[in-house]
Amino acid sequence: MAEVRISSDVLSAAAHSHIRGLGLDKDGKAKKIGGGLVGQEEAREAAGIVVKMIKYGRLAGKGILLAGPPGTGKTAIAIAIARELGEDTPFVALNASEVYSLEKKKTEVLMQALRRAIGVRVRETRRVLEGVVTEIKYLRKRSVWSPYPQIAGVKLTLETKDDSMSFSAPPEVAVQLLRLGVKKGDVIIIDAETLDVRKVGRAKGRGSKLYDIDVTEEVETPSGSVEKTKDVLRTFTLHDIDLSIAAQRAVFTGLLALFGGEKEISDEVRRKTDEIVKNWIEEKKAELVPGVLFIDDAHLLDLEVYSFITKAMESDFAPIIILATNRGMTKIRGTDIESPHGMPRDLLDRLLIIPTRPYTTDEIREIIRIRSEEQEIPLSQDALEELTRLGSTHSLRYALQLLEPSRIIAESQGRIKVEKQDVEAASKLFADIKTSVKLLEKYKDLMLY
Repeated sequence: MAEVRISSDVLSAAAHSHIRGLGLDKDGKAKKIGGGLVGQEEAREAAGIVVKMIKYGRLAGKGILLAGPPGTGKTAIAIAIARELGEDTPFVALNASEVYSLEKKKTEVLMQALRRAIGVRVRETRRVLEGVVTEIKYLRKRSVWSPYPQIAGVKLTLETKDDSMSFSAPPEVAVQLLRLGVKKGDVIIIDAETLDVRKVGRAKGRGSKLYDIDVTEEVETPSGSVEKTKDVLRTFTLHDIDLSIAAQRAVFTGLLALFGGEKEISDEVRRKTDEIVKNWIEEKKAELVPGVLFIDDAHLLDLEVYSFITKAMESDFAPIIILATNRGMTKIRGTDIESPHGMPRDLLDRLLIIPTRPYTTDEIREIIRIRSEEQEIPLSQDALEELTRLGSTHSLRYALQLLEPSRIIAESQGRIKVEKQDVEAASKLFADIKTSVKLLEKYKDLMLY
């Protein structure tokens, strides 16, 4: 039987779903466009060295800090590092503000994030649906809780060389298909029991042209039946197992526990999980997969959290910790101490710092072209140049945010392709931060304090 990997990693950022790796050649040099990334050659090459250090086990006691202006690809590089480490490497993205929860202690939030970033790879025989997507139609319905239509499911047709099957799938599958950007001509695998979806690549010979900016790999069309049994490598996380054990115990502690849920995982449950996983590993039933914990806006953390992170990096049982910040010299949260990036210097000494720089005009043009292809928004050359100009003079994020409004304006005028006038119209309706600041200054006497 063939083998396939189905991952349960957390890649929540749909804007970065096209990233396949760091885009380095065999000598570790960054390609101008590669792996779904554009530019930032020095940062990507540094990240490539970090990946080798991780694979060689030479990163113990250290972490990574991505430091640079907003919109310079820090999150994208962190995701690319996880992709380079393996397809089923868990990736957990956490914003520093999420650490400060009203329901959980700061250390509990971080502990759960750390355990979500450590995978346990288990070999199982599973029933799956595998094939090329030839038809895909999302079903939507109105909800009494929201004025907007909600995803209600999806109708799919999958084909192999020998078989074809049409079926309806629930919202869980539809949401995954949207997040993965699945289109006609893509080869996917759906676990029939867990409903996990994996996008394998684009089928060869299905009329899907690959461009130089495309980030989807070509794969062979599967053979045999659409519904089949396969050896599957599934990756759970330690936190998944923690929750499962906690839920089992809740059954024996009464209905209140079932309804209220367990806001924090007890040390006893975690020790039980560690014991189970240790036995699986000794019996050769499973193996550990250290993942990546990415904490964005790390300058928002305080001394207590920094101390916890420092201790976690020294542990033998920890994921790769990557911090990101766009701050320069600033005060450490909760203190009057000024420090680089708002972080304690003893922590900075333990971090490999990778700087990112602003994108050039050519790089901004390529990024906009990639994103428009990913979102299936056709641009005329004039529209692309106008967006590039806005990205250079205002910000890349602002230019990317105008893609969808420009498409809607073009559609309202009966055009399929976005033209320059559509981008100009969108830019007049939606202000960037520089324009917003000017408006604040102009109307400051009318603003409320």
